[in-house]
Amino acid sequence: MLGFRPRLWPTIIAVPIVLTCLGLGAWQVQRMEWKRGLIAEREAALALPSAAPPRTLDEARRMEFRHVTEEGVFLHDKEIFVGASAGSGRIGYHVLTPLREADGRVVFVNRGFIPSQLKDPATRAAGQITGTVRVTGLLRLPPEGKPGWFLPDNRPDKNYWFWVDLPAMSAETGLADVAPFYIDADAAPSPGGWPQGGVTRVVLPNDHLQYAITWFALAIGMIAVYVVYHRQTGGQ
Repeated sequence: MLGFRPRLWPTIIAVPIVLTCLGLGAWQVQRMEWKRGLIAEREAALALPSAAPPRTLDEARRMEFRHVTEEGVFLHDKEIFVGASAGSGRIGYHVLTPLREADGRVVFVNRGFIPSQLKDPATRAAGQITGTVRVTGLLRLPPEGKPGWFLPDNRPDKNYWFWVDLPAMSAETGLADVAPFYIDADAAPSPGGWPQGGVTRVVLPNDHLQYAITWFALAIGMIAVYVVYHRQTGGQ
């Protein structure tokens, strides 16, 4: 190329930048395909009819986000509060209440959102349902360990949790024979209006193509700058 004479330091700077941008773009393409598969799996699970809750963790792994229906008695005195916000921006909690099945097994049920001022059960007494209840919702698996380094540690001593940790919640409530999954209750109204169910976020965003295009564009831009610079300085 006429007037093009690559120089050492611009090349040393440009090549790693271009390679990094290309690598990140390729990684985003891989993430896009992974996310598409995940979305397809979730949509397939949501389309299935309601089923009885599984008995083992292996079964639960094959049923995540499937509708399940269970009967039992709520143990309201062992409520767990997970910090959350509603779509309107209100700050509050998701109420996880243990449900004791007829055979004695316990399944935690995320009954839904309450605002902070309703943390005291006495302020929502109508929703503290007694006797045998039927719960319908989506089967969920807890994260395997802390979901992210940026999250604070759970505070069992204050009954303030940042993520679902079923072994720790079981220990804190003194419950045994706890299922390795939990149920996100559907949006059926609770007596008195609280908790408000249907809090599961079932739609997964897939913006990885946009990110990939951005990284590839940055790589092309860096190459263009590199070429233009050398053509302008080639004769100097």
